[in-house]
Amino acid sequence: MTSDASTTTHSRRTVLRTGLTAAAVIAIPGTIAATGVGKAGAAAAPRGNPFALGVASGEPTPEGMVLWTRLATDPLAEDGLGGIGNRVTEVEWELAGDEGFRQILRSGTERTGPELGHSVHVETAGLAPGHDYFYRFRVGSEISPAGRTRTAPPPQQLQPLTMCFTSCSQYEHGFFTAYARLAEEEPDLVLHLGDYQYEYAKGRYEAPGGNVRDHAGPETVTLANYRQRYAQYKSDADLQAAHAVAPWLVVFDDHEVENNWAGNVRELPEDPPGPLAPRRAAAFQAYWENMPLRAAQRPRGDAMQLHRRVNWGATATFHMLDTRQYRSDQPCGDRFGTDCAARTDPAASLPGSAQERWIADGFRSSTARWDVLGQQVFFSQVDFTPGAGRGFNPDAWDGTPASRDRVVDSWVDARNRNTLVLTGDVHAHWGADIKQRFDDPASPVVGTELISSSITSGGDGSESQSTTAAILADNPHLRFYNNRRGYVRTTFGPTEVRADFRVVPYVQRPGAPAETRGAFVIEDRKSGLQAV
Repeated sequence: MTSDASTTTHSRRTVLRTGLTAAAVIAIPGTIAATGVGKAGAAAAPRGNPFALGVASGEPTPEGMVLWTRLATDPLAEDGLGGIGNRVTEVEWELAGDEGFRQILRSGTERTGPELGHSVHVETAGLAPGHDYFYRFRVGSEISPAGRTRTAPPPQQLQPLTMCFTSCSQYEHGFFTAYARLAEEEPDLVLHLGDYQYEYAKGRYEAPGGNVRDHAGPETVTLANYRQRYAQYKSDADLQAAHAVAPWLVVFDDHEVENNWAGNVRELPEDPPGPLAPRRAAAFQAYWENMPLRAAQRPRGDAMQLHRRVNWGATATFHMLDTRQYRSDQPCGDRFGTDCAARTDPAASLPGSAQERWIADGFRSSTARWDVLGQQVFFSQVDFTPGAGRGFNPDAWDGTPASRDRVVDSWVDARNRNTLVLTGDVHAHWGADIKQRFDDPASPVVGTELISSSITSGGDGSESQSTTAAILADNPHLRFYNNRRGYVRTTFGPTEVRADFRVVPYVQRPGAPAETRGAFVIEDRKSGLQAV
């Protein structure tokens, strides 16, 4: 559908920063009346608006992407159905080539109900590669905020890419200001590497400076619990702005289910009591309902196909990993800062043997300039015990070093041009040179790891900690550390990737600016970080 209606022109940056005013709202016959692209710091939707959880997009291809929303008029309803109950709703959607929605390229209607948590996942196709698009939804007379999304470039095109990635957003520990600052970067793509939400009941996980907000509801165990918790998080305007600005690629880590779960093994089987399988099934269903994922990722019981590949032209291939469902149980009693013989078991695997083979197959077939592993836990070796003795994190790849060696060897054997590993989980910024064998001083650097800090988890944080200097001295392949909250902004080009470690100096009060604490480049065909 098209229209001859006139409109004021607004730059994307203006819309992102200020939203569309009432005078700029366009009502086009036969289309949904326009609302602005979500803005950072905006007020949450009023009670009764079915789009209180915002909009999102994800999984971009050269021809399309997933468009998402979830209906809720009362996000904190205890049944997890957001005040909609058992109603079935027809949801209209539109995708346009302009933010004024004068050039409608695709439109349709989706039906949703309680079995989907009132979520909508539209898989678009047939679009032009490498283009911005704008989308929105309608239920009756209610119009959603508009979102901006983008298709991936054509397969053979080396198109520059600005991508931001982050992880770990504990609602109680602080305000989601870092999401707002990420939205202001206007990236082409956003990666979230896990711990999008936390399972704890109010006050069970305290930030060092105390909690500034409270979780609603009990610890998440049932599907209703998880749906309610996601709705609370997604009601946050800063998180909505980050979703509305660009397509996302997501993977879960542990807190989307429960802390440090591994395969079918719970961390603390009696807290709360019960088996893991039904809890996994509930958590996976709620995760899919609340993320811009394809039908291919929709779980079946307590199983979910999360690992997948997404290409960004010839520039990058993102190998998105699952380091929870198939992993071996953590060795050494899962005690941080320990070492034990079980840690070096050659049969142990973090991604599982089948996923290890999938990773190797992907490296062998890749023709991308940059191969990128989007994954959850620290990949590089880190000895956290300065001086004599050694102590590792058994929940990270250090808990299965033989598995890490196999993955590293798979990209070395495939002769991939450049390999980057992107990581979340640890609530701090780190940068590392990946050695083929970390315990061999003569081993070459064969890759680069960028680790993002958290959005809020850990509270305000600090520039460093008392052990920082000693840990960096004992681990010379670790090139950077900062303990503030934030995200990493990366810029991919044909000759280098630039990484800017962005921080917010505080999260326990709103309004913090974003600042750069470290900047590095990774040069084409030269693994390792070079300080800028």
